[in-house]
Parts: sequence; structure tokens; C-alpha cells
Amino acid sequence: MRHPSRRAVLAFAVAAASLLSSAPARAAAFKKVILMVFENASYDEAMAAPALAQFAQSGALLTNYHAVGHPSQPNYVALVAGSRSGVTSDRPVNLNVQHLGDLLEQHGKTWRVYAQAYPGNCYLGAQTGNYVRKHVPFLSMQDVQSDPTRCANVVDDSTFASDLAGGTLPNFSLFIPDLLNDGHNTSVSYAANWFSSYFGPLLKDPSFTKDTVLILVFDEDDRSEGNQVYAVVYGASVSPGATSGAAYNHYSVLRTIEDQFGLGTLGQNDDSAAPINDIWQ
Repeated sequence: MRHPSRRAVLAFAVAAASLLSSAPARAAAFKKVILMVFENASYDEAMAAPALAQFAQSGALLTNYHAVGHPSQPNYVALVAGSRSGVTSDRPVNLNVQHLGDLLEQHGKTWRVYAQAYPGNCYLGAQTGNYVRKHVPFLSMQDVQSDPTRCANVVDDSTFASDLAGGTLPNFSLFIPDLLNDGHNTSVSYAANWFSSYFGPLLKDPSFTKDTVLILVFDEDDRSEGNQVYAVVYGASVSPGATSGAAYNHYSVLRTIEDQFGLGTLGQNDDSAAPINDIWQ
């Protein structure tokens, strides 16, 4: 029997090592994702809030996660469109760009925005009470504004409770707290305590966390830490207490959702973004 040469064995070993080193980390395993966005705090400020520090310990903390601009609105647009789409302010904009909702629908998936204090009826005003349009990026998309059926995917948070009870949460949910509960007009501690009260019981319910991942991020920092912000991923598929120092940003969240649901990409910054692949069980 002819044995392979030492050179052939070495070549095989090098090739095998190359394949192993290039193989992606384990991907996520969830059927539904809820993305929640808080407002205007640095990573350190958020971690100083006991409720958020505790949430980070029970989920997976991304210690090198960054927002992608200032002020708030460009970050919200980036999370669903893969780029800031030329948005540089918080003034209402009307964008003719492809977005996550388009990809989801093209692949038979569902999406919905649960926005606290939202008045309904495809309201496109800049603000009413503690609701602001700048935090609901899908309402900046012309192909949503012009389609009543798609616009009806934006609802207030009372619908979240009924969808949850009825088992009809969509594949992708964007949960937008109002200006009090997101910390914008209050404080990080206020937002953290609201989150703990509102979502705390759900996070202890295995039937909720089994196939669902909750991603909590801040839109931008307070301009003190280079736009490093708090980001935690929580769910049964997440390694509890895990931390990742990989360089992630809002585009990474979008890319992770795209990859999990097999959507492809929008061909923007999401195309080159690293998906979050190193925190899963």
C-alpha cells in the first residue's frame, strides 16, 4: 500500500486548517426577533443602570458595539435600510430606498412596528405627545407611506400584548418606546426600570424565549465615548453571560436578521457587515 508523501500530508493539514479558520462561528437559531431601541446614552452610562447591567449578565453583552452616526434618526434608518440613506438630521424624511420590510415580505416573512403612543392611521406628523416619527424608520419609506396595508404594520404597543397572547408576533418586530420610556426625555435609569417592569416577566417565560431573540440597543451615545453604545442579545439560543469584543454596529444587527431568515442583503453596508455569530449556544 502506497502511503502519501510527507509533502501531501502537510498540504492536506494546511488546507484543513484554512477551512476551519475560515468557517463561521455558530449562527443563531431563532424564529422571531424583537429589536428595541433606547436613546442617547454611552455604553458606560447604560451599564451603570442596575437593571441594564443585570440584563447584560443574563444575555450576551456586545462590548465593542457602535452606533453609526448622529443625531438619532440616521441610526434608526441604518438599522432597517443598511445605510443612513443621506439622512443627517431628525427632521421628517421621505426615502425611496429598499429596506428590511421589503426583504421580509419578498421571502414570505412578517414584520411589525410596535410604537408607544403612536396615534395610528399612518400618522406621518413629526410628533404627537411622547411619540416621534423619527424613531419609526419604516414611516420614512415611501413604499410604506403609500400603501395602507403596509402602513398598518405600524401600531401602538397595546397591540404587542394582544399579538403575544394570540401567538401572532411577526418574524421581525421593532419595538419603539416613547420619549419617556426610551430615556430621551427622562434618564437611562428611568428607561431601564421601565424595561425591567414591562419585559421582566416575559424574559422569565420559557414559552416566550424559546424561539424568540430580544435585541436591545441604544441608538447613539451621548457624544462622549466615540459612539460606543450598550447592546445585549437575549433568548434561549443565546449563551447566558456571554460577552463579545468583536467589532459590531447597527449594520451587524441588520445582517444577523437577514442571515437568520435567509433574506440576502440590501447591498448597502449590511452586505459587508459582520453578522453576530459568536454568542450563540
